[in-house]
Amino acid sequence: MPTGTDAKAESTPTKRGDTRKKMLVSAAQVMRERGAAGVTIDEVLARSGAPRGSVYYHFPDGRNQILTEALRYSGDSMTAMIDDAAGWGARALLREFVEFWERLLTEGDFTAGCPVVAAAIGSDDADPKLSAEAGAILGRWCTALTRAFANDGFDDGDAASLAVMSIAALEGAVVLSRSTRSTDPLRQVGEQLEFLIKAREFVVHHGIPGKHDPSSSATAATAVTPGSTAMAVAPISPDTPPA
Repeated sequence: MPTGTDAKAESTPTKRGDTRKKMLVSAAQVMRERGAAGVTIDEVLARSGAPRGSVYYHFPDGRNQILTEALRYSGDSMTAMIDDAAGWGARALLREFVEFWERLLTEGDFTAGCPVVAAAIGSDDADPKLSAEAGAILGRWCTALTRAFANDGFDDGDAASLAVMSIAALEGAVVLSRSTRSTDPLRQVGEQLEFLIKAREFVVHHGIPGKHDPSSSATAATAVTPGSTAMAVAPISPDTPPA
């Protein structure tokens, strides 16, 4: 059991850690609402309740460091959710993703979107690291989803392309849902993705319906080769004059 001195020593880092976390959460929230360009130190301090000195203590590189670390914090949280759900299979993971964003958008009254997409498309040219960080996070999501599709029986190429298509479609649905103030786009995209995945699973197990293997079909005619007694037989029309 820690002594009073130990407890005091432990409480200080915890308090400092809480302040830092609150600042990151606040920065991520502003990024979701206004994009990366809309994140200001004043707004982060106002939302987190942190004193101005906390900026220089926790983020000596200033605003750019706050942006990058807030994005990484948000991305890591969502990556953990995706990783946890990956073992359930791709369809279950996508349903979890849709439900997660339905809750988030509804609870926030459609005022905030995905911070990763906001950083990917809305960061200023002065901080290319932010776009690179967003790309790395999206890449991790695609990797986790690729693994889920592979576990469902898809080969590596199909699993990777399905993962990219799913992330692109769902992130687009988040944008549509926010702009229309409705979760219908998310629900509709989720339903269509599930239908597509079921169709692709059917093809994996049963092949494409109506597609025949040419090697298993009987040939219509046999080619004549030198020394061969076989000959091609052409159909004779009733109007064909005798030779």
